[in-house]
Amino acid sequence: MDLEIAVDDPRADDVRALLSTHLSFSRASSPPEFSFALEVDELTEPGVTFFSARRRGALVGVAALKRLDEDHVELKSMHTREDERGQGVGRALVDHLLDHARREGYRRVSLETGTTDEFLAARTLYGRAGFAPCPPFGDYRASDFNTFMTILL
Repeated sequence: MDLEIAVDDPRADDVRALLSTHLSFSRASSPPEFSFALEVDELTEPGVTFFSARRRGALVGVAALKRLDEDHVELKSMHTREDERGQGVGRALVDHLLDHARREGYRRVSLETGTTDEFLAARTLYGRAGFAPCPPFGDYRASDFNTFMTILL
């Protein structure tokens, strides 16, 4: 698939632009109190590992892992460029992040995503990758706008 996935800097210009699209999408699709997409500065904090997916140098997707504790990380800021959707970028990112989490010794990866139709493709992708519904974790609260999923490694 000629896709290169690697740790990257969320402050890079092309990454900022894609993250801005991700934030706009997340905030337009969920009420503000139930939108948990991270800002660029939050993606540079200790405990967060940020990844980009590039094809021939062009940014096509992003995702991050946020450490919750010694055994548990959260998948965050997953977004594929619109013109690249349906071509395996999202699945390659998820698989890469799960492999990274295993190598780092984590035993569980969880995520939060939306419940509306805009998030159906994401929920389907995560389900196909082996994630299953779970109760809220960390500081999250259950709501009609959020669903929670986890996978044991």
